Amino acid sequence: MAVLTITKDNFENEVLKSDVPVLVDFWASWCGPCRMMSPIVDEIAEEVTDCKVGKINVDEEGELAQQFGIMSIPTLLVFRDGKVANQCVGVRDKAFVIDMIKG
Repeated sequence: MAVLTITKDNFENEVLKSDVPVLVDFWASWCGPCRMMSPIVDEIAEEVTDCKVGKINVDEEGELAQQFGIMSIPTLLVFRDGKVANQCVGVRDKAFVIDMIKG
């Protein structure tokens, strides 16, 4: 499945009301570690079929970043049943992120 661009306008429907887990990547274009993490997140979106994957640009969606207390990027959050079920900060390998999604 393609990576979703998450905004404050679609956050509730795509993330909070999702019937499958959602991996959300908080990132910014100027962030080097975010650029390292991006291809891993993209691969997970293609390979893991029982979850959604979305990205939130913190420069464009500062309100969402603030709502979830994002202080460093990249930050990955896994939402399950509308709540944050798992999170990590920094560059991680694909296996770690997949384990995070599976809970």
